[in-house]
Amino acid sequence: MSVPSAGPPPGPLPPTAPPRGTVAVHRDDGVPSRAMGALVSGQIPPLPPALVGMFVTGVLLSIGVAGSDDLSVFAPVVVLLLTGPGSSHRHDGRFDWLVPPILRLTEYGFTAAVGFAHDVPPWLVFALLGAVAFHHYDVVNRMRQNAPPPPWLAAAGLGWDGRMLLVALGGLIGQATPFLVLLTLFLWGLFCWESLTYWAAVPRPGGGAAGR
Repeated sequence: MSVPSAGPPPGPLPPTAPPRGTVAVHRDDGVPSRAMGALVSGQIPPLPPALVGMFVTGVLLSIGVAGSDDLSVFAPVVVLLLTGPGSSHRHDGRFDWLVPPILRLTEYGFTAAVGFAHDVPPWLVFALLGAVAFHHYDVVNRMRQNAPPPPWLAAAGLGWDGRMLLVALGGLIGQATPFLVLLTLFLWGLFCWESLTYWAAVPRPGGGAAGR
């Protein structure tokens, strides 16, 4: 009499195929960028608008736009949103892997510039950037295990575009510090909770589910 099979050994959580390719997952697009990408159905290459957006944003920050208390503080965000139509592209070009680092560098630089220009305590600026960097590092680790984050996480975390818009809004109304406090607490809470629940559910190699 044959012995029934015990089934496959436990392994990592079943991977979810990223709909736009692995590089595009690292973009961390929010609702505005994804909506713009949906309008063009992946027909816009991602790298050229990202390079233009980074260059123009750098120029705007160098002339002091980050310290403005009028609508010009939104100019870098509006310029960078030009990369939104490229969000639905599969990012399969030779140099398309540069797009996520470009978005990271521009978001971090803009956040720091607005924070320091509006007298936000340096520790608070770094705490906010730390929350975002933690999230991006977590996504990198998940992609190494072929387990992309759930689609709702980028929207809940506001995406690079949503976070930049809120930072700019705080500068516009002269409430940059309260805005960054609330945004920092929200992002640390969201990203830590979601990351801990995910990694706690990943089965240990050869040992079954975590915590067993």
